[in-house]
Amino acid sequence: MVFFPVFLSVVFVVRNQSEHIEKILSEAAAGIAGLVSDYEFIIVDNASDDDSIAVLKGLTTEKGHPNLQVYALIKEVDDDTASWVGLENALGDFVAVIDPLVDDIAFLPAMLDKAVSGADVVFAKNEQKAAQSLGYRGAYAVFNWLYKWFNNIHLAEEAPQYRVLTKRVINFILQHPQPSMTYRHLPATGGFARVKLTYSATPKISHTKHLGESIDRGMRLLVSTTRLPMRLVTVLSLFGAIANVLYSIYVVAVGFLKSDVAPGWISLSLQQSGMFFLISLVLLVLGEYILHMTSLSSEGPLYHVGQEFTSARMTRREKLNIEESAPATLHGAAIHAEQAP
Repeated sequence: MVFFPVFLSVVFVVRNQSEHIEKILSEAAAGIAGLVSDYEFIIVDNASDDDSIAVLKGLTTEKGHPNLQVYALIKEVDDDTASWVGLENALGDFVAVIDPLVDDIAFLPAMLDKAVSGADVVFAKNEQKAAQSLGYRGAYAVFNWLYKWFNNIHLAEEAPQYRVLTKRVINFILQHPQPSMTYRHLPATGGFARVKLTYSATPKISHTKHLGESIDRGMRLLVSTTRLPMRLVTVLSLFGAIANVLYSIYVVAVGFLKSDVAPGWISLSLQQSGMFFLISLVLLVLGEYILHMTSLSSEGPLYHVGQEFTSARMTRREKLNIEESAPATLHGAAIHAEQAP
């Protein structure tokens, strides 16, 4: 079995899994204990309404599982936000995020091997999907198409939720104002060295996701991670303003060139085009202002140092050694002179 001399943190997000959580931890410990030199399990309970909290408290006693941290949320949140709760509290050099009901922890050694070899981000995609309703699958396909159109990345294919991240990636995400939102896509779009693996494993339990909550989450992802929807609004506003100006010119031209114009048509048309022109300008200014405010509140750091190297030889230190050794030599000579007869 391959052994990695690293500290690994494993994040599990669970909800109402009191009957399975002990088995999940036992299987994970059996596979990871001999894989790395040190590890920790981070359980994020996503506001369970069964007896999961009592079970988890029992698992953290002296007779329970070692290296276990539990974070119980008081309100149910989406999976990405719950995962980030574990990520920002992880202490390991590498952090794995696993859905214990869908992802196969037996594939973790292959992912960790890529991470230790130099990849900052390792994604793993399960070719077998959990059963979902037709409406959910349709909405999911539409969301991924829109997201790829806006951000040039297919989240389901290029940034699956089963992943291993290095500490530098987590530190980079922490510098963003909304890390729980950018955590999903940033490892794939931040310029880090990444690897995507595929495997095939039957999901342990099929848990149905709610379509309404998924749509709300998808809309927030689209709005918060790209400015293209609002940019589209400003472009349409500019187009409306120009179109109304051209229509006003057309109305004036008709008034001068034709004599059989219905009474009041010119004044009414100019009034309507003028009002729509003003409305388009207002929308344009508001759209640009919202874009500016969004960029100030959601943009991340201007730069991030991915790697850092230092010369083995520093002339500054060599000079410093000479300056430090000279007083010691003079002091020793003075002592020798005092002791001489």
